Amino acid sequence: MFLVLAVFSVLWPLNPQPDSGDPYVIINKKTNKLAFVKDGYVEDIYPVATGKTEELTPEGEFTIIVKAVRPYYRKTDKKGGAPDNPLGSRWIGFDADNTNGRVYGIHGTNRPESIGRYVSNGCVRMRNEEVNELFQKVENGVKVWIESSPRSIEKIARERGVLHVPKPLYLEEDLKQL
Repeated sequence: MFLVLAVFSVLWPLNPQPDSGDPYVIINKKTNKLAFVKDGYVEDIYPVATGKTEELTPEGEFTIIVKAVRPYYRKTDKKGGAPDNPLGSRWIGFDADNTNGRVYGIHGTNRPESIGRYVSNGCVRMRNEEVNELFQKVENGVKVWIESSPRSIEKIARERGVLHVPKPLYLEEDLKQL
């Protein structure tokens, strides 16, 4: 029995690295930046707002499992699409802390001036027009990596294995001859 468990744990890791071509979202809480990586390249980088305190926005790898247009805000009974709805125009929920994509998410905002700041109760806020763009690019199942780091988005993406390192056009020996 132990041998079977050992074999399966090697063949089926709990937190596998994504394939380098898979779409992937990276959020760096330290810089309040969100990157969308596709086909091994950083396609877009957006400014975001994250938690008022570092522990409010969870860290780690999560999976997008809920997408909603004009999301309803249960906490204060705000209808989706209402100008005073703090969730803005889109909701991209992920599975942090076993919340089924209903508590933590990437969403728009009715307060665009909050972008770039530490103001949320744990979610990741984006400008409505930018979350609308991201909403079109991601599907359920796309992975989201969140951390607080002084490293660049590109360095994080390389460490996660989702960024291609461009090949040099010339070999070093060729450059010496130029």
